[in-house]
Amino acid sequence: MVLLEFAMSPTGEGESLSPYVARILDIVDRSGVTYQLTAMGTILEGDWDEVMGVVSDCFRALQADCRRISLNLKMDYRFGSESRLHSKVDAVEGRVGRKLRT
Repeated sequence: MVLLEFAMSPTGEGESLSPYVARILDIVDRSGVTYQLTAMGTILEGDWDEVMGVVSDCFRALQADCRRISLNLKMDYRFGSESRLHSKVDAVEGRVGRKLRT
């Protein structure tokens, strides 16, 4: 199972990038991949081909009309098929003994 966090945006397209981010998130949401949106990026959960396919689709969508694209990507693979998107946070909260802001 892969957890992949990414942030992608065009450079040189002005100060507000929300139209581009919205375009990316529409692709993510329609993909059917489990995801979590954060203020600094999006976390995808699935098998390698699935999550990399979503990232590729997002890139292609921006590439159509953006001359330069920035991408930050962080990935964690762990053998098995159990969901870790929330269980990793749950494990830390269990050690701290309370809910944390997520």
